[in-house]
Formats: sequence, structure tokens, C-alpha cells
Amino acid sequence: MPSHTRHRPVMLRETLQALDLKPGLIVVDGTVGAAGHSLPISKAIRPGGLLIGLDRDQEMLARAAQTLTGQPHQPGSAFRPAEDIVLEHSSYCDLPAVLERLQVPKVDRILVDLGLSSDQLESSERGFGFQTSGDLDMRFDRTRGAAAKDWLAQATVAEITNVLVEFGEEPHSAELAPLLSQMARSGKLETAANLADAVLSVYGGRGAMQRGSHPATRTFQAIRIHVNSELTHLQRFLTTVAPECLKPGGLLAVISFHSVEDRMVKQAFQDTATWQSASAKPIAPSALECKVNPRCRSAKLRSAIRA
Repeated sequence: MPSHTRHRPVMLRETLQALDLKPGLIVVDGTVGAAGHSLPISKAIRPGGLLIGLDRDQEMLARAAQTLTGQPHQPGSAFRPAEDIVLEHSSYCDLPAVLERLQVPKVDRILVDLGLSSDQLESSERGFGFQTSGDLDMRFDRTRGAAAKDWLAQATVAEITNVLVEFGEEPHSAELAPLLSQMARSGKLETAANLADAVLSVYGGRGAMQRGSHPATRTFQAIRIHVNSELTHLQRFLTTVAPECLKPGGLLAVISFHSVEDRMVKQAFQDTATWQSASAKPIAPSALECKVNPRCRSAKLRSAIRA
């Protein structure tokens, strides 16, 4: 693991095996992050291949450039670490426009990892982790949309409740939503630590943290998914973008971490006019990987071939 990143790529061996890489392929990593998957991908497709890495998070693109080159990224410089590697500040939903700019008609493989990286979770300025002291932001792309704290201050209690239920399956949404609304409107929900403490107060204090995962996990997940329109992006990508951009016989691999995401991927791959499933069941991390990296426990890898 490079020193500039603490992120461990999830199911790296299984993902590389599913992608079935060989020299000369054009591969898209739609969520390049710190390039944990992209670095071995770039090596496997040489010579003659092309790696296109996309991310909505500019900080992650800088880490990716450093991983792929071994050199610190210089702010303001182009994200082109090598002739056969292109990094773009874009959502995977914007892939058609990226390919048009690069004059690449179709690609052979696409990988999308829908999880947060450890670097994002542990960043004190992003608001993704439970105890960070920076702004409660949660946006992947901080140049677009409203930060989490601003959305919470503007949203109705009904809207907050709906997000907590739909995206987090939060059992205490009826109690949490009015509390979060009141705190946000009175300026008391400025940091991720504020949000985590609010959730803990509903769950009965810090004793609740000893009964498994952190009680705020579902709430953080739900708000992050909403703020970044993650499921809207995923639905469009699965039904329109990926089928349009993959060559016939090309392969799409998706790593999901949430039951709603996995259900969407499973349903999309059931469209036999578009996809031929590459594996009957999703692949899960090994017991050893879960022990080394507990954050990967809920991960599922599904892949399908473009018909």
C-alpha cells in the first residue's frame, strides 16, 4: 500500500480475475480513487492498452496520479500520468463525453467500485467519517451541489425521514429526522462529529457503539447517497451509459456495499437483451480480507458481459 494512501482496494484478486485482462485492452475505472485497482490494471493491459480513470473527487484523482507515477501530483497540471493512462475529473455517468473527447469509440472493460475510500473516511475536512471535526460536507465533488449540513438545514422533516428510510433503512428515522432538522436549522449540526453524537443520543448514548457497527452508519450512508445523487447516477449508468460505451463482448464489473445498490445491479444484469451474466452469484470478500479490512464486509462483486 503506497504511503500517500491508507486505502486497501476491495477484492483486488477477485476483481482482476473477473475483468480477465490482457495487453491491448481499453479499460475504464469509473471510480479510480487512489488507484488501488487501477495500478495493477494498468500493468496488465500493457503494451498497447489504455486506462481511463474517472472520479468526481479531485483529491482522489491527485492520489491516483501519485499511485500511478510514484511522484506527487502537481496541482494544476494535467491528469495524464502516462501516455497510456488518462485521469478525468468526471462522474462515471459522464463517460460518453469523456470517450468523445479522447476519440475512443468503445471500451473493453469497465470497473465501478461504489464504496468510499479510507482516505475519504479519514479526511478531517470532508465529513464522511464519524468523528471528524471539519464541515459536514459529504460531497464527492465540492464544486457542485449543497453540502450535507446545508441540505439538512433546508430540507423538511418529511424529506429527511424519506432519505433515512430509503437510502439507509434507518429504524429510528421518525425520531432522528426532526432532531437533525432542528439542530441543522439552529447551527448545531456543523461537523460529522455533531451528526454522530446526535444519532448516538437517539440510540441511547455511547454504550450503543459496543453492540456492533457504529449506530450512525446508516444515517451517514443515507445522507451521503442523497447529497451525491448516487443512486440516480448508478441507475443511469447501468441502463444507458455502460451499454452504450462497452463493445459487444465487453465486460462490466461493479462492487457495491449497500443492499439497494446491489439490487439495482442485479436487476440491470437480468436484462438479457443487454447483458449476459458472467457469474450466477455475487462474489464476496474472503474471511481473511474481512478480518484485515472490516470495512469490506458488505461488499459484493457482480459482473456481466455486453450482449
